[in-house]
Amino acid sequence: MAHGEMSVNARRVVPRLKPGPGTALSLRAVSLRAHPSGWELRATASLLLAVAACHSASAAGKNTDIEFWAFGREGEVLQALMPDFEREHPGVHVRVQQIPWTAAHEKLLTAYVGNATPDLAQLGNTWIPEFVALNALLGLDSLVARSADVRSSSYFPGIWRTNLVNGGLYGIPWYVDTRVLFYRKDLLAQAGYPEPAKTWAQWRDAMRAVKARGGRGRYAIFAPFNEWNVPVILGLQAGSPLLKDDGRYGAFGEPPFRRAFDFYLDWYRSGVAPLLGINDIGNVFQEFERGTFAMWMTGPWNIGEFRRRLPRDMQDKWATAPLPGPEGAASGVSMAGGSSVVLFQRSHRHAEAWQLAEYLARPEQQLRFYRFTGDLPARTEAWRDSALAGDPAARAFWEQLQRVVPLPQVPEWELIATRVFDYAEQAVRGGVSTDTALARLDREVDQILERRRWLLSRATAP
Repeated sequence: MAHGEMSVNARRVVPRLKPGPGTALSLRAVSLRAHPSGWELRATASLLLAVAACHSASAAGKNTDIEFWAFGREGEVLQALMPDFEREHPGVHVRVQQIPWTAAHEKLLTAYVGNATPDLAQLGNTWIPEFVALNALLGLDSLVARSADVRSSSYFPGIWRTNLVNGGLYGIPWYVDTRVLFYRKDLLAQAGYPEPAKTWAQWRDAMRAVKARGGRGRYAIFAPFNEWNVPVILGLQAGSPLLKDDGRYGAFGEPPFRRAFDFYLDWYRSGVAPLLGINDIGNVFQEFERGTFAMWMTGPWNIGEFRRRLPRDMQDKWATAPLPGPEGAASGVSMAGGSSVVLFQRSHRHAEAWQLAEYLARPEQQLRFYRFTGDLPARTEAWRDSALAGDPAARAFWEQLQRVVPLPQVPEWELIATRVFDYAEQAVRGGVSTDTALARLDREVDQILERRRWLLSRATAP
């Protein structure tokens, strides 16, 4: 889920051909192609999902209201996209409910218990397994099979996989999130590293050179020890599954994660990273400008923040790069985050809700949404537009999104992730040894997964 650092995942329209009321099938002008000057529509006819219910409602002069829950800034922006959808679908009206990210998860669970879920919603992709386990979400495989708008080949493979649970599809990627390296080009060049590192060894050497040149109070990288993202990503790079035996047990004490954890702890022990949490720096952007640190592993929302918050004379001194990997670029994976559009089982308006999901999946709508929010499009076709293809800071995200890995698809992942940074912080501060921290982490994760093991054992019992 990529709703920025706040969550476990923790932050422009084209008229369409539309038949009149009573028509059972919709004909749409559909296919998009890249063009040097932007997107253009090439009219072709394609038969879509039967929407007889929607048309009959329109013919009778009645509206079909569908409810969409969206979170944070996305909920505010989504409302601006609805007039065009409603013009394209006479008789369908969308009510958008905007919910703060901090309240979203609890509100969704409360709605499920109270049989009051919306027709469709934005869902962080790490939340999808939890709501599948509750049997709250509608399976989308049959709808996608008939869709002219949604095809798995149009999405980043690692992102698409975050929506697959037990072999079934339950979400359509809406926007994507991952982590890359934001860095000071000038400081690395002055330390003898004009190009971003590709391997862990090169990365370690570059960080030590930056630290040696910067001296006291200057660091190579800002890696808040009370965030789970960095150790988890390094673990994925080292080949750790994080959980083993189909998500029954923790795998943090095993050699792959242990290797990544030692690499991570060395940042603090060698002094290339400060012993600071995310709230221990008042203004991260100001410290980046001052050269307090030269690198930061963070997400796409900070492209806009760097451009707004850093002074003009600093704009040519920073850049983004895909993450280094243990053995080189191919091993430099990152986590597959972002938000998806899901439909709820209990809705009585699946046909209309699916029409909206398809509409939001179109490349031109995703590009429009990106221009409003800075959220990176999930559809790869949208990346051909000059707004993204011509943006050097976005290019690293395009490259990184080819190498993203889903986080463990278990409902308990949110809780497990908090335990990762709890024990990482203990090890970073020197309160416990690496062996003790990882053994305790595995032990607590195994306790968290106890109910999952019980449920899986019942499912496989004769």
